[in-house]
Amino acid sequence: MVSPIKFGTDGWRGIIAEDFTFDNVRICAEAVAEYLKEDELDGRGLVIGYDTRFASEDFAAAAAEVMAVSGIKVHLCLKPAPTPVVSFAVPVTKSGGAIVITASHNPGSWNGFKYKSQDGASAPEELISRIEKNIASLTRRGASVKRLALEKALKEGIVDYVDPAPVYFEHVGRLVDTEKLRRQKLSIMVDSMYGAGIGYFNTVLRGGNLKITEINGERNPSFPDIQPEPIARNLTKLSRSVVARRADVGLATDGDADRIGVIDEKGQFLTQHQVFALLCLYLLEVRGERGAMVRTLTSTMMLSRLGKLFDVPVYETPVGFKYVAPLMMNKNAIIGGEESGGYGFRGHVPERDAILAGLYFLDFMAETGKTPSQLVDYLYSKVGPHYYDRRDFHITVAKRHTVVHRLSSSPPATIAGSTVTRIDTTDGFRFFLGDESWLLIRFSGTEPLVRIYAEAESLQRARELLDEGEKSIGF
Repeated sequence: MVSPIKFGTDGWRGIIAEDFTFDNVRICAEAVAEYLKEDELDGRGLVIGYDTRFASEDFAAAAAEVMAVSGIKVHLCLKPAPTPVVSFAVPVTKSGGAIVITASHNPGSWNGFKYKSQDGASAPEELISRIEKNIASLTRRGASVKRLALEKALKEGIVDYVDPAPVYFEHVGRLVDTEKLRRQKLSIMVDSMYGAGIGYFNTVLRGGNLKITEINGERNPSFPDIQPEPIARNLTKLSRSVVARRADVGLATDGDADRIGVIDEKGQFLTQHQVFALLCLYLLEVRGERGAMVRTLTSTMMLSRLGKLFDVPVYETPVGFKYVAPLMMNKNAIIGGEESGGYGFRGHVPERDAILAGLYFLDFMAETGKTPSQLVDYLYSKVGPHYYDRRDFHITVAKRHTVVHRLSSSPPATIAGSTVTRIDTTDGFRFFLGDESWLLIRFSGTEPLVRIYAEAESLQRARELLDEGEKSIGF
């Protein structure tokens, strides 16, 4: 094995054929099987899904074979499916959890292994730690992982094929009035980014007045010309298409369709923070829902303003939906989300879902008669202007230690002319400033990256803070 298998903020990821190999996937699957037996969940079976990456279905089959030899029933997806659709299949089938073969937004040379709990949520830290311990034990022993050939497992009924989409569509149709949406005269551009969300918006909204045009809507594991992450630099084609076709909105889903990106009617990218705050405003004002809101610490402070405005609590977690989901369930939160564009909702599985988020955004437009840019103006009329930006840099382990030591031993007293009023080290180094802006320096849990985040009342100010952040880490 090239390197130890470690689960980051959302599963384990590796480069195909280098770290992400069939042997390593089988070890992960065996570790999950041991966990299911330990907690007596093996009798409930497991759902296994996968995305559109190279050989994802073969890696999923390899995991299914490991489960089958232990007598654990497997519901194996017939075709690529979004992670939230696989997650929703867990409670539907009353399974003990789910494995999803996906590397989410990573480049095409990567693949990954996510585990979902019996709630259909991102597995919490304590569960992942147990699976990692099982992996380490199996690796130390050099154990040969047993498996039952898929063909035989299918014949014996230990593995069966499932299509989780139909029951998911039925459920989503109860959460948002899709019949009403279909009557709207909206032109929608969809960028599926060659990922697992291909065709989903078309399927759930077809048969009405809506005009839906999909780009990058075929499977292509190389993700030509893009990385399947729905952020501004990867959505230039969608932006141009929205303008050229005079569409009302553009919606993009990442590689496994648990994260969404939105392009407004002018071809401008709405930041994930704007979308998060807009979805909160939609739930609170249009739907009249009340309850807690949960955000990761890299997310916008606009939620705090909305919380005060509508008298609902706002809770903050470290980065990773594995922290958000348990708190959502504990607080019966109406929404939970993170800076990366993943949002989960009450009444659904506590899991990020780009398809449902997109439908809610469209419903917000339909209910208010506003364009996306007008919705942002409406949001700012309530919470004030907030601008956010982020920069990522590759970093070595040695450089990381140097930066951590410097910021720990000599934190700055002022940043870009503003006094540092508070420092939060929950996940990285977050500096709160006297002008109500903030700067965060944190290290990725899944990649060798250092990320610098800032939010301020103007984009120029946010970028000034990022410049200072770069200087502080020596870039």
